[in-house]
Amino acid sequence: MTREEYIALEKKMRAENEAYEAAEPIVSDYEYDMQMQALKRAEREHPEYKNETSPSETVGAPVRRKAGVTVTHDVPMLSIEDVFTREDVLTWVHEVRNMHPDAKFRVEHKIDGLSMSIRYADGKMVLAETRGDGYIGEDVTLNAGVIDDVVKDLPEDPGPFEVRGEVYMTLADFERTNENQEKEGKKTFANPRNCAAGTLRQLDPKETRKRKLSMFIFNVQKGPDFLMQSHDAGLDWLSEKEGMPVVPGRLCTTDEEILSAIDAIGESRGDLGYDIDGAVVKIDQIAYRNDFPAGAKYSAGHIAYKYPPEEKETVIRDIEVSVGMTGRLNPTAVFDPIRLCGTTVSRATLHNQDFIRDLHIGIGDTVIVYKSGEIIPKIRASVPEKRPEGVVDFKLPDFCPACGAPVYREEGSVDVRCVNPECPAQLVRHLVNFVGRDAMDIKGFGVELIQKLADEGYVKDVADLYDLKNHRDELIEKGTLGREKNTDKLLSELEASKTKEPWRLLAGLAIPNVGKTGAIGLMTRFSSIDDLANASEEALTAVPDVGEITARCIFSFFKRKENVGLLVRLRAAGLNMTAEKETFSTELQGLTFVVTGDVAHFKNRNELSDFVRKHGGKVAGSVSKKTTALINNDANSTSGKNTRARSLGIPILTEEEFLKTYQLK
Repeated sequence: MTREEYIALEKKMRAENEAYEAAEPIVSDYEYDMQMQALKRAEREHPEYKNETSPSETVGAPVRRKAGVTVTHDVPMLSIEDVFTREDVLTWVHEVRNMHPDAKFRVEHKIDGLSMSIRYADGKMVLAETRGDGYIGEDVTLNAGVIDDVVKDLPEDPGPFEVRGEVYMTLADFERTNENQEKEGKKTFANPRNCAAGTLRQLDPKETRKRKLSMFIFNVQKGPDFLMQSHDAGLDWLSEKEGMPVVPGRLCTTDEEILSAIDAIGESRGDLGYDIDGAVVKIDQIAYRNDFPAGAKYSAGHIAYKYPPEEKETVIRDIEVSVGMTGRLNPTAVFDPIRLCGTTVSRATLHNQDFIRDLHIGIGDTVIVYKSGEIIPKIRASVPEKRPEGVVDFKLPDFCPACGAPVYREEGSVDVRCVNPECPAQLVRHLVNFVGRDAMDIKGFGVELIQKLADEGYVKDVADLYDLKNHRDELIEKGTLGREKNTDKLLSELEASKTKEPWRLLAGLAIPNVGKTGAIGLMTRFSSIDDLANASEEALTAVPDVGEITARCIFSFFKRKENVGLLVRLRAAGLNMTAEKETFSTELQGLTFVVTGDVAHFKNRNELSDFVRKHGGKVAGSVSKKTTALINNDANSTSGKNTRARSLGIPILTEEEFLKTYQLK
């Protein structure tokens, strides 16, 4: 691997780490593990590549640096080194036996959640803390107190001690939580691990209790001598005497017993009520562990065997085509149910026509299905030798399956879309986007209420929302929006929204590839929605971060007859379509900044970002070689952005340093 390839891989993995810790993973665990192996291999072959900020040397999540939240660990909470073959497991086991022939090993479930340690004193829980960066974590004592599995008052007091465990969410609780999120019009979680992480770090313990977390204890961090002899015996004591749920595992002596226990855990994955992402092999005699340190990132005395991604063959019985908010046709394969990573799956996206063509997928084909990130079913390939006679590659319809209008494929894009903006399949999603926080931000209009208005025929497009006042008495009588007080409140919210910034209206129109950030950028370059609607594709591509495809989407949207009529109605309703003229200076022209962390001088990060733009600068979302400076009031943070900035030699400035450096007020 060349240095350039190494730097590119390191950069990619840092971004993946940030996404993972933000509970929005962008690659599967398996893909990340393979990248880590490649990174380590390159570092072994070229030690000169490696630096202290390498993903192979860093651990854990960025810590929220707020008063009263962070805590320094008494015992570092590090990671476990992964291995991927049975041979690697036995190599490590034999190294341990060469030094300690009487060594025993406990093979345990590697629960897919997040680590938390709990300190006890005087028979009570006194502190619960997340792993954080391995050395500094977050105080989550209040949230730990509402987890049923966490023992708050000990039946027996052995003196001060500390345990470490894994907080997770059962599959049943995960499904229930996501159902509630959908009902409340909130974003659903990608998988139980991410949901558990977000829930434990909630600022409101009531929300943590409502979602329901679980926990397994898997280690005694420190404590009286009788708990620090045998790992297996210590866990048994915690279970029997203190009532703590301990991680399932088996004490083993021989190679055969260890491999058998690993195989048994792997075979049980489909029957467990929670996710696991491997099996942990630990030296049972705790005193032996420090003879086998694993490095700055990993704790001593254990390894984690990672199972290969589970995949199975199944037969496609149907391909359903749905229509998204922007009119995009979304093909979904419906296949014979199979069990993968603990759940039954029978559906997977087929993405687009090119994906279908490249994999040669049709109804009746046998396909190989796996789980991306061990939660999202995906089709990896078809099995051509098993294709029945007469089966052909599936083709998306020429007409919208929801409304019958023609569909078209955007030039330079893989997407096929319905041309009809009043398509009923698009309506509710479009309306929810329009009233959402990143668009018009109209409070009180959740998914259920929007669906009700659509079902009763009051709204057929976003402009109809502003006609609801003409149906006030009827809406109150029918109770569509609730009683009189609530109806008037919602109508008042709609009326107040008319004066909001035009970028919000633009974001609410659901133009493909134009979200909140894009809408803000466009409305800083055009004086009004009308000016934008009349702009040429060339003028649009002159706007920073607007490419040819996005420009074509915008240009096409405003040229369609139905959208011209929509704007006429919104203008007649009194919505603000003209951006206030802002005075921009040039002190920061040509400079790019990244803003992160808590702010003090400004109200929030958005205000600070706007300040940078008004002085001619650009604000980016991630640190790169093009970044002029990272603005962060906590320059000592080990967050991904800080780490990346230090590795590139990019200055990290507090707000005050930023203002002073560039002489801004």
